[in-house]
Amino acid sequence: QAQLVESGGGLVQPGGSLRLSCAASRSIFSINTMGWYRQAPGKQRELVAVISRGGSTNYADFVEGRFTISRDYAKNTVYLQMNSLKPEDTDVYYCNAEVRPTEWSTWRDYWGQGTQVTISS
Repeated sequence: QAQLVESGGGLVQPGGSLRLSCAASRSIFSINTMGWYRQAPGKQRELVAVISRGGSTNYADFVEGRFTISRDYAKNTVYLQMNSLKPEDTDVYYCNAEVRPTEWSTWRDYWGQGTQVTISS
């Protein structure tokens, strides 16, 4: 099994910044794509940003150059630097990773527990 642990959410004013972190279990055999999604109450979870094992990135249109996704391969960690935050960015943010926990496992998706991001003055 694998585990994803998120941190870095909180309350900031409009225009402010936050950095989310998501650390996967150190004992994982291999990780492919990692990413961040967000979900508001009563709405579907939506993609924010993803980064492939090779480092290619993809962002949702609403990011508009404000967010940067990165990963530390040695630490099995993915980050989301969020700048110029807007009230509409308020959501629960979830980390996702395509993981192969052991060399005998198949690839499967894992999710973090979610971290609340609130943008308000």
